[in-house]
Amino acid sequence: MRKFNIRKVLDGLTAGSSSSSSASTSSQQPQPATRENDIPETLQSEHFQLCKTVRHGFPYQPSALAFDPVQKILAIGTQTGALRLFGRPGVECYCQHDSGAAVIQLQFLINEGALVSALADDTLHLWNLRQKRPAILHSLKFNRERITFCHLPFQSKWLYVGTERGNIHIVNVESFSLSGYVIMWNKAIELSSKSHPGPVVHISDNPMDEGKLLMGFESGTVVLWDLKSKKAEYRYTHDEAIHSVAWHHEGKQFICSHSDGTLTIWNVRNPTKPLQTITPHGKQVKDGKKPEPCKPILKVEYKTTRAGEPFIILSGGLSYDTVGRRPCLTVMHGKSTAVLEMDYSIVDFLTLCETPYPNDFQEPYAVVVLLEKDLVLIDLAQNGYPIFENPYPLSIHESPVTCCEYFADCPVDLIPVLYSVGARQKRQGYSKKEWPINGGNWGLVTQSYPEIIITGHADGSVKFWDASAITLQVLYKLKTAKVFEKSRNKDDKPSTDIVDEDPFAIQIISWCAESRMLCIAGVSAHVIVYRFSKQEINTEVIPMLEVRLLYEINYIESPDPEQLPPLPTPGTGSNPQSIAPQSHPSTSSSSSDGLRDNVPCLKVKNSPLKQSPGYQVELVIQLVWVSGEPPQQITSLAINSAYGLVVFGNCNGIALVDYLQKTTLLNLGTVELYGSNDPYRREPRSPRKSRQPSGAQNKNKEVGEEGMGISPHSAGLCDINEGTTVQEDRCKSPTSDVKDNSFSRSRSSSVTSIDKESREAISALHFCETFTRKADTAPSPCLWVGTTLGTVLVIALNLPPGGEQRLLQPVIVSPSGTILRLKGAILRMAFLDTTGSLVPPAYEPWREQNVSEDKDEKDKLKKRRPVSVSPSSSQEISENQYAVICSEKQAKVISLPSQNCTYKQNITETSFVLRGDIVALSNSICLACFCANGHIMTFSLPSLRPLLDVYYLPLTNMRIARTFCFTNNGQALYLVSPTEIQRITYSQETCENLQEMLGELFTPVETPEAPNRGFFKGLFGGGAQSLDREELFGESAAGKASRSLAQHIPGPGGIEGVKGAASGIVCELARARIALDERGQKLGELEERTAAMLASADSFSKHAHEMMLKCKDKKWYQF
Repeated sequence: MRKFNIRKVLDGLTAGSSSSSSASTSSQQPQPATRENDIPETLQSEHFQLCKTVRHGFPYQPSALAFDPVQKILAIGTQTGALRLFGRPGVECYCQHDSGAAVIQLQFLINEGALVSALADDTLHLWNLRQKRPAILHSLKFNRERITFCHLPFQSKWLYVGTERGNIHIVNVESFSLSGYVIMWNKAIELSSKSHPGPVVHISDNPMDEGKLLMGFESGTVVLWDLKSKKAEYRYTHDEAIHSVAWHHEGKQFICSHSDGTLTIWNVRNPTKPLQTITPHGKQVKDGKKPEPCKPILKVEYKTTRAGEPFIILSGGLSYDTVGRRPCLTVMHGKSTAVLEMDYSIVDFLTLCETPYPNDFQEPYAVVVLLEKDLVLIDLAQNGYPIFENPYPLSIHESPVTCCEYFADCPVDLIPVLYSVGARQKRQGYSKKEWPINGGNWGLVTQSYPEIIITGHADGSVKFWDASAITLQVLYKLKTAKVFEKSRNKDDKPSTDIVDEDPFAIQIISWCAESRMLCIAGVSAHVIVYRFSKQEINTEVIPMLEVRLLYEINYIESPDPEQLPPLPTPGTGSNPQSIAPQSHPSTSSSSSDGLRDNVPCLKVKNSPLKQSPGYQVELVIQLVWVSGEPPQQITSLAINSAYGLVVFGNCNGIALVDYLQKTTLLNLGTVELYGSNDPYRREPRSPRKSRQPSGAQNKNKEVGEEGMGISPHSAGLCDINEGTTVQEDRCKSPTSDVKDNSFSRSRSSSVTSIDKESREAISALHFCETFTRKADTAPSPCLWVGTTLGTVLVIALNLPPGGEQRLLQPVIVSPSGTILRLKGAILRMAFLDTTGSLVPPAYEPWREQNVSEDKDEKDKLKKRRPVSVSPSSSQEISENQYAVICSEKQAKVISLPSQNCTYKQNITETSFVLRGDIVALSNSICLACFCANGHIMTFSLPSLRPLLDVYYLPLTNMRIARTFCFTNNGQALYLVSPTEIQRITYSQETCENLQEMLGELFTPVETPEAPNRGFFKGLFGGGAQSLDREELFGESAAGKASRSLAQHIPGPGGIEGVKGAASGIVCELARARIALDERGQKLGELEERTAAMLASADSFSKHAHEMMLKCKDKKWYQF
């Protein structure tokens, strides 16, 4: 019997009838052709389900830290209520508190598989970590008091909760109920004291006596409270405010850190004055004067070793005169003091010790330091305290991420080769020991295909990440800024800069995985083409090209409308002008009238460049200033290794460059692309005094027979939407500050377009082998160009033969005259063959360029043709291919070469599409879209049937829009915070397998044995004193707590993953399966314990029998 997912069916219906695509306007419009109906579509709505998979990167705005020393699991809480758990490399987990309140403290129930979180909204939550997706079991909301500090003794179920009022409440972590036992602040401090002691900043029990509780108040008062007699045993007062307190493991001394940068060590039985006062960073002052105050010591830890001096580790406490000094962690060990500088401010730190027992020698081996933007682990066992090499992918934000691309199902050899060149970049000097946070177990690898994420950064770096099987690991880092001269200081900045900061920031990445060619576009209107090589080379001169891409604005000398020439009629251009070939741009920085001219924004290095194995510069292309106008930022980019071409565009126009011959083939304003076929009514402008034609920099460029004329009329573009009349746009004077964005939402709301002055920008570019004109009988290489006004133009490419001829003969570029129209800016284009399969662009397989080869081999390589996957010309002529075009508003499938619109789907009326990708899934393909209103949608191809429409994520900021991308096999990602990547899946199969792929945080581990008390200590007292807390805090002894004080909220998290699972039969089966898994796991554990008990009993029986045989014949006095 076939399974139906009711929710999926409803999703399919709502996708077709939702506000974003009403039934009347969004119905598919198939043409009555037989071929379209022959294409079987295998994708159905049940193939799709949306869920989050994993989150990578550094927790954004961290606020709390905890470590389980037995399970070896680290937990980090954030200011946005997120919880990140880390085990061994590859075992990570992300959870979120629904309230979004900041996490102020975390406490593990050590080796119990549970964690308590305290939040700024005065709630406590108990998390169950014994499941792959942790969930909240209980919550407790305090109504009248604010939580400031929590403490959970090892192997205790009673949690001490300190509040802002100075009181301490006790919570049973099993039932999450309050005990009637309360320590009130006025009983804790002396009755003679008139002032309030302030909030509770510390709670801990004496390591040697659980019945004695040490309470620290902010004002400087510390109280040792006897839990049994319910009274203060000792009170320790100090003038300075307290930030933290730590015990010596023998329970006879404790240390306090203060707001004046001092540490006070107290003897428990001497409350009158501290045993010792230390100012770790204070200047030595003679004549007994008080040392100058330092910054507050925010935290101190006191850890002992069996074989040597104790460690005192602290954060803060620097002298006030150390202006500009970086935050420090200070490690005091015996007479030596090491000051370890950190890159960011310290949020919290913890010392990792060999034992979980507080009453034993601690034997510290590492310090984990949580910084504002990093996690550092310091090795205490090696001289110089080296740091451990961090195996987690926490360096995503090393420089802010400016763009992202995601590639699933890449060639299998790519990850090893990128790893091998990246391995040489690793820093030295790390600790030789293995990473000590190694808890948990990896999940099962059910996905076998390679995945690569590429991130572009503000400093011009590009990082390649291995993202296979829901993990993330950095492979290789490329620094694109190396090819440019850097200004040494701010005053040195070139006056040609078009951005105030980060002039090398990456905006667009174009990568061909098969040929390994990489192309980037930067914020300073620069494009760099890279070729991959395993060999190191020295480049004497960096190949560069300057392109003069001019938007033909002819400013009006006077705003008087009577002086304007008459408007031309729509659809006719001016007489074609010949394009004057431009000589290589001069290096002069000003034109004849004193305006900055012909200068790029950045200066390419003129010294030789040593290029390491990896990506090496093939060509640097820069747009130059034109008559005082800065170049506009690049809005689209594409590279094709088979053709040896790179193309880019902005709001001024388009430039096509042959990177093999290092020449510009095409350099046209957007308006000039249309020639005489311009569908828009453009306003005329009076001629500028010093006008220079925007021409190509290559004399070999030919203007095609279709007649691509250069129109002097440009700017002030108006859209002709289907069936609408043309509205005249008012001409503006150059002094006018009013910007006409009247159609910015309706037509070109793309986040990638620059539409400041209603210019038509190039928004999409696609190289392919297809039919350029209606009359074509065979596919040929061409370039499809999409604009922000919804126009698609086709440029034909006539390539010379391969080998040496390719480097000698020119590439001939000519417009085809083909123009297609859609609503909204064009985002993505792709091509399907007659079977409905995707036709990827042709590519040249990668080969090593920098190795000298035999002549025969060279000749063979030169004769080799690029791999082209387009249909051969021997196929049937009619309807050979389909073009899939996605814009901000709609998608169309167009038959080629007839250019008939076969299918059309209006994706959204009220919003606009931010990202559209044509992707492979389950041996088929579909169109995936992310809209600004938060909807994720998928459509079948070629019929554009709605398959999925889920409201997922509202566009809260531009970072999401800039980084969201879909890829094959139902994978997608976006930058959820400045430091974290969120990966999601829209594939039902991946959602079902996710449970198995996720790692396990909790693993059954034996708790270490308690320290031996020793014979004499046991006989005569001393050693650790235990306490029956149940007798003190239980309901029978302490009574019930006030109901109004706190409210118990049962948590949702009993069964794993219920919250994220969909409703319906699939969900019920998933729940049953999960419950069985849990039951199986528990039965497995029980079986293991039973086996261990049997073995133990067997061993005991054996020893008893041996003893009996030994003593059988002995008399009593012989013992």
